[in-house]
Amino acid sequence: MFEAVFQALFRYRPIVFEQGEFRFDVTPGSYLAAALAVAAVAAAVVTYRQVAVRGRPRDRAVLLGLRAAALALVVFCLFRPVLIVQAAVPQQNVLAVLLDDSRSMQVPDWRDQPRGAFLREQFGSADRPLVRALSDRFLIRTFHFSSTATRLDGEAGLTFDGSQTRLGAALDAARQELAGLPVAGVVLVTDGADTSDDGLAGALLGLKAARLPVFTVGVGQPVLSRDVQVDHVGTPPSVLVGSSLLLDVTLGHTGFAGQTVTVDVEDDGRIVGSEQVTLGADGAPTTVRMRVIASEPGPRVFRFRVPALPGERVTENNVREATVNVRDARERILYFEGEPRFELKFIRRAVEDDPNLQLVVLQRTADNKYYRIGLDDPDELVAGFPKTREELFAYRGLILGSVEAGAFTGDQLRMIAEFVDTRGGGLLVLGGGRSFAEGGYAGTPVADVLPVVVGRPAASGPPLLRLKVTPTREGVEHAVTQIAESVEASLARWKDLPTVTAVNPVSEARPGTTVLLDGTDESGRLRQIVLASHRYGRGKAIAFTLQDSWLWQMHASVPLEDQTHENLWRQLLRWLVDGVPEPVEALAPSERVDPGDVVAIEASVADPTFVDLNDARVVAHVSAPDGSVEDVPLRWSGDRAGRYVGEFVSGARGRYRVSVEAERTGRSLGTGDAWVRAQPGDEEFFDATMHEEALRRIADETGGRFYTADNAAGLAEDVKYAGRGVTMTEERDLWQMPIVLLALLGLVCAEWGYRRAAGLA
Repeated sequence: MFEAVFQALFRYRPIVFEQGEFRFDVTPGSYLAAALAVAAVAAAVVTYRQVAVRGRPRDRAVLLGLRAAALALVVFCLFRPVLIVQAAVPQQNVLAVLLDDSRSMQVPDWRDQPRGAFLREQFGSADRPLVRALSDRFLIRTFHFSSTATRLDGEAGLTFDGSQTRLGAALDAARQELAGLPVAGVVLVTDGADTSDDGLAGALLGLKAARLPVFTVGVGQPVLSRDVQVDHVGTPPSVLVGSSLLLDVTLGHTGFAGQTVTVDVEDDGRIVGSEQVTLGADGAPTTVRMRVIASEPGPRVFRFRVPALPGERVTENNVREATVNVRDARERILYFEGEPRFELKFIRRAVEDDPNLQLVVLQRTADNKYYRIGLDDPDELVAGFPKTREELFAYRGLILGSVEAGAFTGDQLRMIAEFVDTRGGGLLVLGGGRSFAEGGYAGTPVADVLPVVVGRPAASGPPLLRLKVTPTREGVEHAVTQIAESVEASLARWKDLPTVTAVNPVSEARPGTTVLLDGTDESGRLRQIVLASHRYGRGKAIAFTLQDSWLWQMHASVPLEDQTHENLWRQLLRWLVDGVPEPVEALAPSERVDPGDVVAIEASVADPTFVDLNDARVVAHVSAPDGSVEDVPLRWSGDRAGRYVGEFVSGARGRYRVSVEAERTGRSLGTGDAWVRAQPGDEEFFDATMHEEALRRIADETGGRFYTADNAAGLAEDVKYAGRGVTMTEERDLWQMPIVLLALLGLVCAEWGYRRAAGLA
């Protein structure tokens, strides 16, 4: 609409003014006309001075200004203003037309038809109006693209089944194929959705270097009228089998504000979780927290699904998949306790039936005398707490009970800090008479690791704090604090648990700490941090300040069959070792690819003390769905210590297992596994709106223009004046523009009207 009005008033399309150079085509008569105009202005001054008696000074000034403006406009026209433009010579230039052939063009938001219908209607064959208008001026080279651009042979080549869109790769491919030809520009017809991770910066640099303008045509609507999609699912990369996962599922939507929808989670076709959520305002994300039990080992594909709603434009984006590696491993945790107490006994009892947790206990019974439980080797810990990093780093978690800092050497205290920082292990410090400040940890490396501030002990000795424990706002929905079948039931159960005690006053958390449990005394005025955690280096540190959580099992008010204590400690220890790395870790940056795509592989490699290695021999054994195995050597990346990279080409659909094996000087360093699925995805239907901002950026940075499907008819005329390829110089007169005549008539009428209003006519 704007361009039609602009052209009606100014005679030419906006691009003519954008690309043209303004000049005056002056003749000797122009100067004579200017002199006559000056004389006319002087005569007007004299004339209006004669009406001084009848008119006010303001009236004379207004009338003189209107008369001078009209005469100036006449002089402007007599000086013959022109625009000098470079126009493409007909049939001497190539024009590349790139048509989006991806699945997102199936979205039915162009006149209630699929977006692809616009491409077929306007570009499907040589007799289409827009193609005919372009062909009258240019030699057309038509490409279709999804992952890359290839020449299009007829309308039948448009299938709209590409499972990904790579705008940068498509533009690069077209530019390279047309290198050396006189190219007037590139027409890109797409919805602008780019599902690749490559970005557009490289492609735009190449286009600007080649001085190729891109004229983008956006197909589709900037906002879908009625749609719900699963925007994001927060899942961990791996968990222990049997773990309870609390997952945040974020929904985006338009047109369904206030409606209640059901979110289901499926594992191998079985619904393993379901929640209802009421959608908020249009455009505002809605998040629902779901509980899922990872009951089956191996790489599990969880499907998060919202049933299709009436009138939805796109239903393919109602499902999102996420792969979680459910590990059936036995995690070894070292528990060092400084004195016999019930807390150790009941923690062991809580996890003894968990096949995935191995609690190796070192309990001090006297000076340099220890009681050892849960050993794999009779020589394990025979000399007490580990004295070497390799020995300590063999564990994935470390629990310090009521044991004072003086029980460790200075090197052992630093080793504990490095266990978290360098090794990436989990450290849990329990409350007790010899823990935290009361254990003399202030100023030690261990105190620096903890999520709470450790001060100096009270001179009067440790106080006995009787505490009622409740979850914080962050803890209400945290997986560790879920001690019942739902969030609401867990919160109610926490309120019913009996009072417990602490002898370590802890009330200050470090910046970045998450406090999950708080305790308050009987007066309700004293606040005690009960459970807190934070990330430290590669690992995590947790503080649990109670000394007798076993009362939640043995108190008279707790039923014998109650599993609250067991559930809490199983979840706490699983969380302690969650995400702890191995010396050799495998990673596939993309867990799903299209069949035939190149798959990137990464691996991190360290020695048993977790010093990153750059001189290891690393090989990835890739097992295909048909059982064949391909060995892919990995090379040190050169950008980060211990990082190795490689790639392979996927083939048939299915799951590929990538087993990375590393060795150095003939000694095995370990193995790591990752999985990749080769199957077409539905990424094209997520964020399936027309991405106007991206298309405008492409056009603006290359010197082109942006269009929508509604105003693309002016494309052929605009490309002609892009100034690229073989061009000729044209002059466009400006004095004949309708806006000039309208302005002149307006000034004359304004002068006459003002004279009448002022009583001077």
